[in-house]
Amino acid sequence: MSRLRSIFFTDPLIIVSTIVFASVSLLASLTDPEKKRQAALAAAWARFLLRVSGVKVKVEGLERIAKDGSYVFVSNHLSYMDTPVALANIPVQFRFLAKRGLFQIPFLGWHLGRAGHIQVPRGDARAGVKTLNLAAEVVRTCGISLLIFPEGGRSQDGALGSFKEGAAFIAIRAGVPLVPICLQGTREVLPFGSGTVRSGMVSMRIGDPIPTHQATDRDRARLTEELRHRIVALLDQQPMHV
Repeated sequence: MSRLRSIFFTDPLIIVSTIVFASVSLLASLTDPEKKRQAALAAAWARFLLRVSGVKVKVEGLERIAKDGSYVFVSNHLSYMDTPVALANIPVQFRFLAKRGLFQIPFLGWHLGRAGHIQVPRGDARAGVKTLNLAAEVVRTCGISLLIFPEGGRSQDGALGSFKEGAAFIAIRAGVPLVPICLQGTREVLPFGSGTVRSGMVSMRIGDPIPTHQATDRDRARLTEELRHRIVALLDQQPMHV
């Protein structure tokens, strides 16, 4: 529990609820080969976390997402609250790439592994390419979506960093659209380095999907640049009223 507290939250209710939901998810995984119940439990956990923390979310662009569609969602990354916001509001089943250290946290890491989320190796280029190919295969064969934070980590100062090309690589290999997402306000409700969630307002904007069915590996840099450009444009829009 101390590891969970140090990495994520200090609120005992959030910590206990994370353990409870993760435990139920582990039990569900025994009879849930398609991982649908685990995805539903993760979304329920995220909604509970937001509700008890007093975090309200305004979402724009849901009409751009088909509920039976498969996508690679690409978002800026400001806070550990980004993932709960996405889990609670993206209306399709998705996996995400996560640092290996998260898989070592009791309960949370066990859920991540059983629910099919994918570990990201550090400092091993060959293993990194293997992971990207695995992610593309999961998206293609399972008909699900993937969430990626292409900056490679949370922004320490709130500025949008450079993007890695992994999201474009996966989308091209899987033959699914890339979807830009802009998150705002998560840094304020859970600042970098803090474990205490503050009440507040958060927004999530979903941009137009970018098709990749005619793209090749040579288009990775172009698509990555276009993704970043679109997220910058979403960030520059007027704040939403929550």
